[in-house]
Amino acid sequence: MVTASQLPFGETLRGRLGPPGHPSVLESSPRSRVWRIELSGRPAVLKQLVAGPEADERYAREVAALRIGGRASGTPVVPALLGTDPAERVLVIEHLDDRRPPAGWIVDYAAALARLHSTARPGDAGALPRWQGPTGDDVTSFLTLAETLGAVGPPGVRDELHALVERLGRAEGNALLHGDPCPGNDLHTPDGVRFIDFEQASLGSGVMELAYLRIGFPTCWCVTRASGPLLERAETAYRAAWHAETGTALPEAGLADACAGWLIRGDALVERAHRGTTDHLARVPDEDWTWGTATARQRLAHRLGVVAGMTEDHGGLRSLGVLAADLRRAVLDRWPTLRPVPERRP
Repeated sequence: MVTASQLPFGETLRGRLGPPGHPSVLESSPRSRVWRIELSGRPAVLKQLVAGPEADERYAREVAALRIGGRASGTPVVPALLGTDPAERVLVIEHLDDRRPPAGWIVDYAAALARLHSTARPGDAGALPRWQGPTGDDVTSFLTLAETLGAVGPPGVRDELHALVERLGRAEGNALLHGDPCPGNDLHTPDGVRFIDFEQASLGSGVMELAYLRIGFPTCWCVTRASGPLLERAETAYRAAWHAETGTALPEAGLADACAGWLIRGDALVERAHRGTTDHLARVPDEDWTWGTATARQRLAHRLGVVAGMTEDHGGLRSLGVLAADLRRAVLDRWPTLRPVPERRP
């Protein structure tokens, strides 16, 4: 049981928002502490980023993203930022009523994601870091895995992958990227979808997160796959919302590149706390592990199938498509009991 006097709610916040009341602890990651509080009889959320690696940066990202995302016209796409205390890495945001998402939730999700992405402007450069794509080390790890499992691929695949890394590294765009737009970080309120938890926000091409719908939410505990018609509806909703907000069409090119980029990243097989610690693709031949709704091998098989299907007619990724198809067959031959990733979110 926590009391109001125990909250990290200093004089600056009290002077602006009044004293907090009726605190209760909310579920959060190990990187933060979160409470539901009342301010003048109305509910709000108090969040503190705990001390640890990159805590100050994560706090700065979240505050900057909430301010940028708060510009959305019409229906909001983020909770209102009510107050901040940078010295304590504390922020106070609007409390939102969440409800269980409908069966076709990714359509509304995709439209809201596009509206979130569209809130950033060229003048925001420097407010958030640029999105970081895969590296040459990811290429080496992916090709080593393929060779270990007996899928060598066409001669040009290594050059294709290094060219992919270069393209992703210079991808244009000033979209506000959430950084972890996962089921659970989307709140389905009576007024529409809003996003929370922006500790990994960045600026870049919105296509990198549009790809989540196909590739299976690569930074998320909750991997899902959508049927073809539902996926088409969701991607159409994203493109329509992007055009409505920006007056520009989303480039057709780039989605296959984005999906391929997520495929070759071993860190997209583990939760954030374990990223950057080892070569996770190198672990796959000898061990499988469960994270959320799927195992590492399930995630890999799904992504291989997506990339193989998207690159058949892609001039710059045709060799990767052949390798992805061959590697997926090798994965399913070696582990025939692997099941597809789930269609429904928990």
